[in-house]
Amino acid sequence: MSSVKKFITTLKNIWSIDELRNKITFTILLLFIYRLGSFIVLPGIDPNKLSSLSDSANSGVLGLLDAFVGGAFSKASIFALGIMPYISASIFMQLMTILVPQMAKIQQEGESGRKKINQWTRYLTVLVTAFQAAAYIGYLKSPSNAEALIPSFSGFFWVSTVVILTVGTLFVMWLGEKITDKGLGNGTSLIIMIGILARLPQAFMQEWASRFERGAGGLLLMLIEVSLLVAILMGLIMLVQGTRKVGVEYAKQIVGSRQMGGARNFLPLKVNSAGVMPIIFAQAILFLPTIFSGFSGEGWAKYFTDHTNVVYMIVYSVCVIAFTFLYTALIFNPKQMAEELKRSNGFIPGVKPGEPTADYIGTIMDRITLPGAVLLALVGILPGIFQLIFGMSQSFSTFFGGTSLLIMVGVILDTLQQIETQLLMRQYDGLMNGGRIQGRQAVPSGM
Repeated sequence: MSSVKKFITTLKNIWSIDELRNKITFTILLLFIYRLGSFIVLPGIDPNKLSSLSDSANSGVLGLLDAFVGGAFSKASIFALGIMPYISASIFMQLMTILVPQMAKIQQEGESGRKKINQWTRYLTVLVTAFQAAAYIGYLKSPSNAEALIPSFSGFFWVSTVVILTVGTLFVMWLGEKITDKGLGNGTSLIIMIGILARLPQAFMQEWASRFERGAGGLLLMLIEVSLLVAILMGLIMLVQGTRKVGVEYAKQIVGSRQMGGARNFLPLKVNSAGVMPIIFAQAILFLPTIFSGFSGEGWAKYFTDHTNVVYMIVYSVCVIAFTFLYTALIFNPKQMAEELKRSNGFIPGVKPGEPTADYIGTIMDRITLPGAVLLALVGILPGIFQLIFGMSQSFSTFFGGTSLLIMVGVILDTLQQIETQLLMRQYDGLMNGGRIQGRQAVPSGM
């Protein structure tokens, strides 16, 4: 009972803070607008004949894309492409800042450089959305989905669909930026998470119905699946919050009549400092063959439309591991960390300040990034493995790992961390009795 009372008290404390209450209300309102728009069907589409579209979009990589946009893809909604073109454009710009020296210099210009890259990312988003919209039109006009098209609107369908899908993606991008600026949490991540969560009740009920038909054996299997899901959630939380603490000591200083420093602290290095970004990068790369094939999944693209395929698992794992090291190198700077320690009169016991400290921190980071990358790749292919072993539906298996589950865990931890920070700033008790909630590495502002 004491835990229930503490939970109720915490909710009252959250609602009593005007700033936090306004942020939560604003975030919920914009997410509601996004979910409402995902049910608005494109002009020229008969919503009563979308069953074939839903069936074809519930398998392979299209099922994952449909999960990211909350089912808008299979509903032929004005938000059918969701925020994914913006993420693809952001990935490209992130890579350009690494490969092109001129782009790296612009990024290092501070706030002005960041705004310039963000503006270029928006322009690129328009081009990526137009390209993906054209591929989506080809998918809608395929023989299995053509019956949903209204013949009298065929003359305007191509132009109107490209324009509406492009504007829809830009509007979703704007919603994400507004949530980040004035709401609670990272807007882009919250939009993806709310789309994923929207499919959880339906997927769970479908899995329950299929197991219930098999009698006691099916119900026992369902119980095992739920238990494994809870275990995977606990393991993911450990992966997201896992840190390697490096001991740091600060030299004593005499300032006036007071003695400063002399304290011992820790430098936390995250096992998964790249967060969810490597999986998003890898998923975006594996989306390309499907897009180039017009979402048909024919030819060589068939290896990347089925997450139970061995080729898909191998390529996916390699991409996740490679992007983990790449993104960690992008956001983690051991030299800057060593310089900041030196300026604050801090040092690692047994290691000389300056370059040796940077090398020491970089070596530790490389050692903990490798197991983190392997575990992240394992999480990415778990849905396909569970689907093969238990024969569960793909819609339910996506919640046993992969991008969907990692985004959900990471975004929820980030949001709870922000709420806890607001409570502690105003001298309220945090959300946890012991310890602090640690979120994953936040998605960069350009994403």
